[in-house]
Amino acid sequence: QVQLVESGGGLVQAGGSLRLSCAASGRSFNNYAMGWFRQAPGKEREFVAAISRSGITYYADSVKGRFTISRDSAKNTVNLQTNSLRPEDTAVYYCAAQYVGYTGTVFTTDYDYNNWGQGTQVTVSS
Repeated sequence: QVQLVESGGGLVQAGGSLRLSCAASGRSFNNYAMGWFRQAPGKEREFVAAISRSGITYYADSVKGRFTISRDSAKNTVNLQTNSLRPEDTAVYYCAAQYVGYTGTVFTTDYDYNNWGQGTQVTVSS
């Protein structure tokens, strides 16, 4: 098991940037695939970005070219740099982790992740 704590959310104007961070505690962070999801009011949770153990990244089409996911194994953190933010990016952003051992597996669906943070609110004003 791994515990996840997100930070970095806030209120920003359209076109602005935020850097979200997810701190992981527990054992074997390097054996987890990591992902970011978001949920807007009245909508289902949706995939944003994911990163494998080796750093291979995947993005939702809606954020491709604007968001960047990265991981720092020395600090046990995964970050989401969000640029050119739009009002439609407003949501609670969740960090997720799933144990993959020594494989390069990465997941883009929320039901594949067993470990979740509490979320951090991102609000983009127009």
